Amino acid sequence: MYVAAYKLTILFFPPQYRIGQLYMISKHSHEQSDRGEGVEVVQNEPFEDPVHGQGQFTEKRVYLNSKLPSWARAVVPKIFYVTEKAWNYYPYTITEYTCSFLPKFSIHIETKYEDNKGSNDNIFETELKDQEREVCFVDIAYDEIPERYYKESEDLRYFQSEKTKRGILQEGWRDTQEPIMCSYKLVTVKFEVWGLQTRVEQFVHKVVRDVLLLGHRQAFAWVDEWIDMTMDEVREFERTIQEATNQKIGVFPPSISISETPLSSCALTGPASAPSTPMCTDAPESLSVPKDRPRKKSAPETLTLPEPVPSEAAESSTLNQLPVSNHLQSSTPPSDCDPAEMGEQ
Repeated sequence: MYVAAYKLTILFFPPQYRIGQLYMISKHSHEQSDRGEGVEVVQNEPFEDPVHGQGQFTEKRVYLNSKLPSWARAVVPKIFYVTEKAWNYYPYTITEYTCSFLPKFSIHIETKYEDNKGSNDNIFETELKDQEREVCFVDIAYDEIPERYYKESEDLRYFQSEKTKRGILQEGWRDTQEPIMCSYKLVTVKFEVWGLQTRVEQFVHKVVRDVLLLGHRQAFAWVDEWIDMTMDEVREFERTIQEATNQKIGVFPPSISISETPLSSCALTGPASAPSTPMCTDAPESLSVPKDRPRKKSAPETLTLPEPVPSEAAESSTLNQLPVSNHLQSSTPPSDCDPAEMGEQ
C-alpha cells in the first residue's frame, strides 16, 4: 500500500469553487474521451448520508487501455475498464476506483477543501495517525505536466481571467494573491500482487498526480466559463455534457441515470466514512461461455482411400497420399481441446 497526501492551492473561496469543480470534471472527462475509450457516466444521483448530509453520488467507467504503459497492456485485456464511484459532500468528497479484472487493485481518495494556503498538516490525522505517508505540494502554475496535455491557453504563467482579473501567476503567487484556498487529497493505492506491487503503485500515483495537476489548472483557466453559473445551471451543463461524452465513446443510448430524489443511505454501501464499493470478480455475463454450446466439429481423424489399382502408377500414387493422411490426423485438435481456447492462443 502506498499513501500520499497532496496539497493544491487555488485562487477561489471554497463555496465558489464547488461549481468550478463540477464544471471542470464534466468538461475534462469529455475532452479526454474518444470513441471506444474515455469516461462513461453510468449513474449521477443525489445522495444523503447520515454523517455528511446531502451530496451527489456518481458512478463512471473509465476505459483507458491505450493509455497504459506497454508492460501493463501485455497483461490487461482490451475490454479493461476501471469503475469510479464518488460521493461528493462538498467540501468533503470520497472517490474510489476498482477493477473486476484486478480484484487486488484499488485507489481511495479523500478530499477536503479549506480556506488557507495549505498550512493544515493534520487535516487527515484522525484517519491515519500511525500511517507513514508522503506529502506533496502541487503548484498548478509551475509544476510540469505531460507534454501531450499542454495547452498554451491553459498555461497559468500567462493566463489572466477577464471576469475576475485573477492571474497572471508569477513565482511565489501563493504568498501574494487572494482569495486563496487549498484542496487536500489523501490518496491510497493498493495493488497486492507480488513482484508488481511497488512498480504499479508508484505508476498509479504518478498518473493520479498528473490528473490532479491538469484538472486544477483547467478549473482556473476555464473560470470565465463557469464563474457566473448557478448550481442548477452547472447541473444542467453536467447532464448535457455527460450524455455527449457517452455518445462520443460509443455508448448508445446514453446510460446515465439521473434522479431528482435523493437516495437513502441504505441504497448504496461504502467505506466507514461513506458508502463502500462492492467488488465483483466474476466476468460479465456477456463474456461467459454457454455451458451447452455445441462443440465445433473438426476434420475426420481417418481418411478413406480408394481401392488400390494393381499397377506401378497406383503404388506411386498411394505413397504420395500417405503424407496427406498423416497431415490431416496431426492437425486434428485433441478431443478435449476447446476451440474457444485455441482461438485465444
